[in-house]
Amino acid sequence: MNADRYKRRDTDKRDLETYAIIGAAMNVHKELGQGFLEPVYQEALAIEMKRLDIPFQRECTIQIFYKGQKMDAFYRADFICFGSIITEVKALSTMSGTEEAQVINYLKATGLKKSLLLNFGKPRLDYKRLILTK
Repeated sequence: MNADRYKRRDTDKRDLETYAIIGAAMNVHKELGQGFLEPVYQEALAIEMKRLDIPFQRECTIQIFYKGQKMDAFYRADFICFGSIITEVKALSTMSGTEEAQVINYLKATGLKKSLLLNFGKPRLDYKRLILTK
C-alpha cells in the first residue's frame, strides 16, 4: 500500500461529518433531481439533515470586521453544520471561481476551517470541500 492511499484513508476516517452532509445532499439530489431554485434545495437539505440527526443552523449571519471594528456589511451562510462546517447551497449549471471565493470569505470571517459547496444544478450532485489554511 502506498503512503498517499494511507493518508487519504486516514483523512476519510476523521471527516465523517463532511461525508454525512454530502450523503444528505446526495439523498436530496436523488429525490429532487436538478432544475429547482436554491431555496427548494436549502429547505429539502434542512429536512434531510434533521432526519439524519445532523446538527445545523440555517441562514447564519456572519459579521465582518475591519481592523477590529464591526461593519454594517455581513454575509449569510446557508448552513453551519456540526458547529464547524459552513455549507453553501447552489443550483447552477456551471460554477465559477466566484462561488468558491464566497465560501472562502465565509471561512475567513468566521475563523472556521472547513466548508462544503454543494451544487444541485447538474445531473449529478457537484460538491467541493474547501479548507482554510494559513
